[in-house]
Amino acid sequence: MLFAAGFGTRMGTLTAHQPKPLVKVAGLPLIDHARRVAAQAGVTHLVANLHYRGDQLAAHLEGSGIAVSWERDAILDTGGGLKAALPLLGTGPVLTLNTDAVWTGANPLTQLMQAWDAGRMDQLFLLLPAAQARSATGRSDFVMDGAGRVEWANGRTGFLYLGAQIIHPRLLTDPEPAFSLHGPWTRAIAAGRAFGILHSGDWCDVGHPEGIAEAEAMLRAAKEWPDV
Repeated sequence: MLFAAGFGTRMGTLTAHQPKPLVKVAGLPLIDHARRVAAQAGVTHLVANLHYRGDQLAAHLEGSGIAVSWERDAILDTGGGLKAALPLLGTGPVLTLNTDAVWTGANPLTQLMQAWDAGRMDQLFLLLPAAQARSATGRSDFVMDGAGRVEWANGRTGFLYLGAQIIHPRLLTDPEPAFSLHGPWTRAIAAGRAFGILHSGDWCDVGHPEGIAEAEAMLRAAKEWPDV
């Protein structure tokens, strides 16, 4: 699941006339960076949810084989958007990827798939130590024990969620159509079935204009500039 429905308000004028996933980094739209990650991981069944200026994204994705989950009447947030897309995704655990980040190093989706343990997990996050995360605020989302089990940081220093995960659809029990993933994550944490692994590489948030230059510098330093 590629999350692509948001308004991109932190991007300012860059998203006044286009959706954030079409903002270019290193000459490539952000959603195509996400598509490259999926392709390199061998993931071929992809769904993107669309809302803000979705017609532009739909046109960009035409012929790509990516299924589109429209949120035409109202944006459904991350949890609601994922739940609405389940008929297109299937019943098993789902990989999700935010489309406003750029990665170097090991493939984030490959790392998640290799670490997934259905017997122990309903939720698996890809994380970085908060102090190492580029273009982030220094906040910590989670802390993690020696077995990789996570809980909310609640002000403690720990790890930042990077926008890549595996989640089991049985967590998506919220009754309202629009909801965030905070509730499903909290349920997984309470059940002791939420885990994290560390990304073996670098990551840059491109949710704001300054992130574009920082992501491009990261790609240049890692010699991972995309061919476009």
